Amino acid sequence: MVVIPPSRSGRQALDIAIEATKAAGEIVMDHFSREKHVHVKGQGNLVTDADLLSEKLILERLRSEFPDFGITSEESDRVPSQNGYTWLVDPLDGTNNYSFGIPFFTVNIALAQGDRMLLGLTFDPLRHELFHAIAGEGAFLNGQRISVSPRTDPKTALIGFDIGYEMGKGQETLEIAGALRPSVFSYRVLGSGAMALAYVACGRLDIYMHRRLYPWDIAAGRLLIEEAGGMATDWQGKPLAQEGREIVAGNKAIHRFVMETVRKSRPPAA
Repeated sequence: MVVIPPSRSGRQALDIAIEATKAAGEIVMDHFSREKHVHVKGQGNLVTDADLLSEKLILERLRSEFPDFGITSEESDRVPSQNGYTWLVDPLDGTNNYSFGIPFFTVNIALAQGDRMLLGLTFDPLRHELFHAIAGEGAFLNGQRISVSPRTDPKTALIGFDIGYEMGKGQETLEIAGALRPSVFSYRVLGSGAMALAYVACGRLDIYMHRRLYPWDIAAGRLLIEEAGGMATDWQGKPLAQEGREIVAGNKAIHRFVMETVRKSRPPAA
């Protein structure tokens, strides 16, 4: 059973997180069709005014209700936890898609106690799809329980991946994709790791893999997949830590097959 300290208003953490996620989604959608103010953070790595406004709203709401909780968010300095609970926030995952007008992006909030994920939310404001998971209670899409795909034959498997911002890690991912290609059905390169992980949780993808993400990219999707009956590990097959930067996640049968290929290819440790 998940036990979370009460909010200042006495409301449940999940309800507060859902409201914040949806309100941030309104900001993201309001700016999607406008001219965007885009800044370059690094090679292939952008931030827009919508990222910053979405984050501002989410952090204000979470801080006002849970002042003792830590916050790890993409565009702001980390706030240390005073009680062991930490929010992980990605105010707009898929910013490159968003800035180019590609309609594939999400708003994400997760809550952790140490390395244990308690809550995870991924909201697609364009399609009005809210994925959420509660540790030990299952994963849901718009309130309906979801599960990972039942496929066990790699030749029927749809694999998602992204190459990220780091050239070396991206090349390793492409090499693994090449090694897998003769044995799987097809690939999708999606541009939003958080959305892809939610798609794994509901069976739209069989596996998603990435060599270099950030904790706020992974947190909600990791819990969604685990609560949907799948598994998420690093590229050595080890359990994910909260600060983990890599992921292979999917249903257990296809995950096992992918990990066998990864071990044979022996990509270097992160």
